[in-house]
Amino acid sequence: MVVKKPKIVIIGAGMAGLTAANKLYTSTASKDLFELIVVEGGTRIGGRINTSEFGGDKIEMGATWIHGIGNSPIHKIAQQTNSLQSSQPWECMDGNNNDESIITISEGGFHLQSSIVDPISKLFKCLMDYSQGKLTKESAKGEISSYYKIATKASSSSNFDSKKNLSIGSFLRQGLDSYFESMKEQEEVKGCEDWNNWNKKLLQEAVFAMYENTERTYTSAGDLESLDYEAESEYRMFPGEEITIAKGYLSIIESIASVLPNGLVQLGKKVKKIEWQTQKKSDYDDHSFRPVKLHFYDGSVMYADHVIVTVSLGVLKASISHHDDDDDGDDEDEKKGMFFCPKLPSFKVEAISRLGFGVVNKLFIQMNDENSKGSFPFLQMVFHSSQNETRDKKIPWWMRKTATLFPIYKNSSVLLSWFAGEEALELESLNDEEIMNGVSATVSNFLPHSSSISKVLKSKWGKDPLFLGSYSYVAVGSSGEDLDTMAEPLPLMKDSNNSSNGNSFSYPLQILFAGEATHRTHYSTTHGAYFSGLREANRLLQHYHCVGIFNN
Repeated sequence: MVVKKPKIVIIGAGMAGLTAANKLYTSTASKDLFELIVVEGGTRIGGRINTSEFGGDKIEMGATWIHGIGNSPIHKIAQQTNSLQSSQPWECMDGNNNDESIITISEGGFHLQSSIVDPISKLFKCLMDYSQGKLTKESAKGEISSYYKIATKASSSSNFDSKKNLSIGSFLRQGLDSYFESMKEQEEVKGCEDWNNWNKKLLQEAVFAMYENTERTYTSAGDLESLDYEAESEYRMFPGEEITIAKGYLSIIESIASVLPNGLVQLGKKVKKIEWQTQKKSDYDDHSFRPVKLHFYDGSVMYADHVIVTVSLGVLKASISHHDDDDDGDDEDEKKGMFFCPKLPSFKVEAISRLGFGVVNKLFIQMNDENSKGSFPFLQMVFHSSQNETRDKKIPWWMRKTATLFPIYKNSSVLLSWFAGEEALELESLNDEEIMNGVSATVSNFLPHSSSISKVLKSKWGKDPLFLGSYSYVAVGSSGEDLDTMAEPLPLMKDSNNSSNGNSFSYPLQILFAGEATHRTHYSTTHGAYFSGLREANRLLQHYHCVGIFNN
């Protein structure tokens, strides 16, 4: 009798899915142990990694940075594949802009002096460092010690019963209030009287809001009031500088996928329903039986012993939201996404529901005049508050929480701006002409003599049914434990040992979960996706007593 090979199906050909496939295939290829397939709903590999070109430059529509190169496996792959050098210019090829290249202008065209911006910049950085556990009493020296005291006061404010209910947004605002309390008086800014009566406090509040809006794009939290304070200190980056990849992030994906044989990755296979078993079935004695059945939107089905689900948290949120609406799976509307039958257990549903998943989009802008190269600065934009009646009515609302507009590298004529939350979704709904008009109105307010815009290119992660957003964050009401729960396989291993509910499972690990939203310390990053793919591949290798090192 021919022994059936365990069949593993991986849903999603992004970083997590392809890393898992790479690990499983390279660890067992000589033994030919598994039947392995990767199914991808889209027409390309990469997932939320999508390298493109614009204005002759290489750009990233999705994942952009290697967040720290020290001991980073992504950086190691980039080195091995010679992906860090290119003759073609690429996005942020000169790294983060240094302080000398940054100018800060308030609405109306008033160039802000460093005496206004620098104290708020240092305050905001110190508050975020404190929340992340980087600023301690021992490390706070000199001028920073006063900011440490402000941060300590903000975190212990009597307005909060406990840090469990404290958001980053509330903490930051408490810090700003404490800062203003420490100021003796608010004097008018010299030369500012003709700019809609800006005074020092209003300007500094607006500068602080600018940094908050930048933080929204870092975290994907549309509102920092929804970003959990306690969990912030668990997030980790690798040491060293943050860099972009000369040949594009897609070069990393292509390297990981290059070892897989033709046909192993199947594109255009969008999963509609995942059926799995919660009780032992008598027909398991049939050696052809596989416990998981995948239904696809093209009408086909596929059976598997194990399925690694690497779809985004946004897709998982959608899957649980329409469980009650579409239990029979007859609705052919692909926007419904996929769902599980039977439903996911409550512990998994609750974690999916509690965690945050936001939308961040990038807008690339091509300046019309070739002579404009090198003339556009790294611009930080300080806007009037929404209550201020003197603000420029020509600037659209979706531009007002955009903090920066800057060349993608020094002397480039391609500019970049980041959007988060409602503004990011609004950007997706606008046509190119509407976007160009809105950006032009904004730029002319801050830099009246700038060149005109010829074309734009935007990402659209929020409304794409394959993603429904950009990346995860720990929301108020959730915790790092929910990220661990996201990584729990189904059925739970304790269930397979008949220890929790009396059911006996002869087929554990039917559904495994990978992706950035399943990693407790590197969530929201390609590092988290990469490590989660290794984790689930190693889980299966260990299950079948294969040699493998468990990577976290």
